[in-house]
Amino acid sequence: MTVKQLSLPELVDACRDLGVPGVGLWREPVQEYGVEGAAKLVRDAGLAVTTLCRGGFLTATDPVGRAAALADNRRAVEEAATLGTDTLVLVSGGLPPGSKDLHAARRRIADALAELAPHAEQHGVRLAIEPLHPMYAADRCVISTLAQALDIAERFPAHQVGVTVDTYHVWWDDTAPAQIARAGAQGRIHSFQLADWTTPLPEGVLNGRGQLGDGAIDLRAWQRHVDAAGYTGPIEVELFNEPLWSRDGQAVLAETARRFTEYVG
Repeated sequence: MTVKQLSLPELVDACRDLGVPGVGLWREPVQEYGVEGAAKLVRDAGLAVTTLCRGGFLTATDPVGRAAALADNRRAVEEAATLGTDTLVLVSGGLPPGSKDLHAARRRIADALAELAPHAEQHGVRLAIEPLHPMYAADRCVISTLAQALDIAERFPAHQVGVTVDTYHVWWDDTAPAQIARAGAQGRIHSFQLADWTTPLPEGVLNGRGQLGDGAIDLRAWQRHVDAAGYTGPIEVELFNEPLWSRDGQAVLAETARRFTEYVG
């Protein structure tokens, strides 16, 4: 998503040329290209698919909506398995229309995971609940903290359900380092993503993730937190940023690799 202006073949070539060993993919471009074709493209380039994003949106109250969400998440699990990644990132979903009950929405997420987790295990895929910043609670994700995500994840074996740690979404939370340690002790950190927090936020907020080093987040400190928790998996950079998308994608990717070395690696 950081360089969504690149086609999948362009992305794969750019990663290979820069020595980037893996890529986190999003379902929409993968589906457009073809799941089997995308898997072969990445594999033939010697790259790993680190995660697939995204499943989730599991808060529907009506039976038809709930069934549709479960079916879509099962497809997402199968797509992840085809791509060769063991991690499907979940953005859980916001409040359904007409509801103001956050606790009920979170219960529906847990109920849905009880159905999805065994299916994911059968395909060798882990579900990674991603808490989003509280400003997204109404419409995108009622899970706003790592504590809330872990309270749900801990109902399931760690090899089935864990969490995604995304600096953009958790950097403000003083309890997040302790929750990272909690997750690491159980082997539940399934994904670690980086983005910076810059202000002022753009209109619409969603596409406000800053390039590494441009904002307020001490990115290296957050890497130390996940390192101390025992995380040894890939580190992804995920930027939703209109100015970056308007630039040459290969230049943005090269810049991102340099920024990672400067501010994180």
